[in-house]
Amino acid sequence: MAKTLFKLTTILSLLITLSIHYQLAFSTNTYELDSSFPHYKSRSRFLATTIKKGAQCNPITKNICNGILANKGKELLQCCKKKCVDVVGDMNHCGQCGKKCKQGERCCGGVCTNILYNVNNCGKCNKKCKHGIPCRIGFCGYA
Repeated sequence: MAKTLFKLTTILSLLITLSIHYQLAFSTNTYELDSSFPHYKSRSRFLATTIKKGAQCNPITKNICNGILANKGKELLQCCKKKCVDVVGDMNHCGQCGKKCKQGERCCGGVCTNILYNVNNCGKCNKKCKHGIPCRIGFCGYA
């Protein structure tokens, strides 16, 4: 019985890890900016309201992504190692450039959060468990 439970727990945690990586790998390829750049010269209005994820930037001089809000305030762009990244949700730049989240954690609102046992972020960011129900291995009320 204990061996079967161990195998099931191992398989379930593997599935959770794979689903997290799948979500990250197939996320959208652009940031939809909340406002267009007043200083960004472009012939196309569309180009002035989007930035490709990982677009080149210069962290020393003023650039197109530092402090820009994107995707209806869900993302905050910063220039990290010459790439535009979302410091609110990027696991390699959580809250600031270069701050990596540990295994089993996701970047939720700029803070590395253990999504396997957090009742306010159970399995993913902002998924709350009902009052009194614990979060175990990323599921609310898992027995």
